[in-house]
Amino acid sequence: MATARSRILDLMRVSCRLFNTTFNPTGERTGNKILRARLKGPSLAQYYPKDYLTIKQFRRGFPELAISDEKEEYRVQQVEDKKLRGKGAPKKYKLGRPGTGTKKKKAKRK
Repeated sequence: MATARSRILDLMRVSCRLFNTTFNPTGERTGNKILRARLKGPSLAQYYPKDYLTIKQFRRGFPELAISDEKEEYRVQQVEDKKLRGKGAPKKYKLGRPGTGTKKKKAKRK
C-alpha cells in the first residue's frame, strides 16, 4: 500500500523545518543554492595587495636614488620621434589668441 501524498508532504515539511532548508514540494528553481553561497568579493579583494607603488611614485619618494623608468623613457622617445616626422600631437593654443575659440562663419548663399 502506497503512502498518501499528503503524508509525504507533511514528512518533507517537518524534515525541512528540522534541517533548516526551504520547503519546495513542486521542485521549482528558487536560486537558494546561489544565495546561500559565501560571497566571493571580500576574498578576491584580499588576494591583491592594497598598496601598489609605481616607479613614478617610488622616484618621487626617494629622489636621491637613481632609478630609471624604462617604459616612460621609451614613451618619451617615441613621442620625440613622431614629432621629428611631423606625426606628433598639434600644439596647444593659449586662451586669448586671435582665431581660437571662434566658429567659422557660414557663407551666405544667393
